[in-house]
Amino acid sequence: MKEIKININDDGQRVDKFLMKTYKNLPIPLMYKAIRKKDIKINSKRCQPNTKLFAGDILTLYIKDEFLEPIFDKYDFLKAPTNIDIIYEDKNILIVNKKPGLIVHPDENYHFDSLIARIQHYLYKKGEYNPQKENSFVPSLVNRIDRNTGGLVLAAKNAETLRILNQKMKNREIKKFYLCISYSKFEKKDGILTAYLEKNEKQNRVYIHAKPNENSKLIKTKYHVISERKNFSLLEIELLTGRTHQIRAHLAFLGHPLLGDSKYGQNLINKEKKYKWQALYSYKVKFDFLTPSGILAYLNQKEFVAPNVWFVKDFYEFE
Repeated sequence: MKEIKININDDGQRVDKFLMKTYKNLPIPLMYKAIRKKDIKINSKRCQPNTKLFAGDILTLYIKDEFLEPIFDKYDFLKAPTNIDIIYEDKNILIVNKKPGLIVHPDENYHFDSLIARIQHYLYKKGEYNPQKENSFVPSLVNRIDRNTGGLVLAAKNAETLRILNQKMKNREIKKFYLCISYSKFEKKDGILTAYLEKNEKQNRVYIHAKPNENSKLIKTKYHVISERKNFSLLEIELLTGRTHQIRAHLAFLGHPLLGDSKYGQNLINKEKKYKWQALYSYKVKFDFLTPSGILAYLNQKEFVAPNVWFVKDFYEFE
């Protein structure tokens, strides 16, 4: 028999989701069977798989200990460096300036270094995160950007912050702005571009269409031409929808591929300018809350900007 006191970072989770995160050795069919047989209880009372847990609840498990052994040897984040460029930090949130070339999450080629691993290691060293004291929560990213794109990424230090920020992101109450260099000039210097994006998971790329089809989703990209040099444009982009590779693919579809983009761009131009990364940077975020935000209300109307975007100086020296 094992008793677990639910802490604030696990508040609001379903019983089954909590157990899946907390006990990796617990077979899922066995877990559901134990719930049916009342071998798993909340505050000594029967529960259902979708019963919500609240801080202070006592979860009792009448399950063999072998299935409840914690896995403490998989802290891969401790192998990652702790050097991160912090733009803002408080007890709830981190805003980090990611450099191009660093992945945000582990992938199939994961070699123990990613932005989230660095953040978790950094918080571990500060004493703000200890996996052995958490049941299921881990510090998590709220948004993500491509490996070869640089810019601002938000991370939540606790579960309540993560829930709020995820909802704000879904509601478009966190505005994201990008700088980029595109090839060729725009006839109109400001506008909102619309199209339809179709994602191909196997190819890890997207396709843009002028008209919708059954597999496509509407995209909206707001742009402003800041300056022009020869046949290049420096743009500020605001994402009104946030789809995979949206800026890169949408602009390329319209004949304005990003400089340095090896997937959707023009390789001859990229080689001429010797750009290793695509000239795209998530340089600003603004918190524009439409509804009360609880513990994050103090962030409303604040904006954060990344300093010294690497390609801007280059742009003004183009000949």
